[in-house]
Amino acid sequence: MAQSEQEILEGLAEIVNEETGLDTDQVELDKSFTDDLDIDSLSMMTIVVNAEEKFGVRIPDDEVKNLKTVRDAVNFISNAQG
Repeated sequence: MAQSEQEILEGLAEIVNEETGLDTDQVELDKSFTDDLDIDSLSMMTIVVNAEEKFGVRIPDDEVKNLKTVRDAVNFISNAQG
């Protein structure tokens, strides 16, 4: 069953927290992974792998570069679950 945007956001925030130690409250839809959350490409790949497992989706490597904001990732996961 597809999850709501809020559920995906919360799950993604938990993954980001586990990888970076950032508070889950800091992971907001309009935040940029690199500019606002200071997540490097290595951490981003770990986040992507963990998100794939958590949400049961596949995020191709060539799509990862398009996931610039938290909203981009939430939308991608939501559509992939559809």
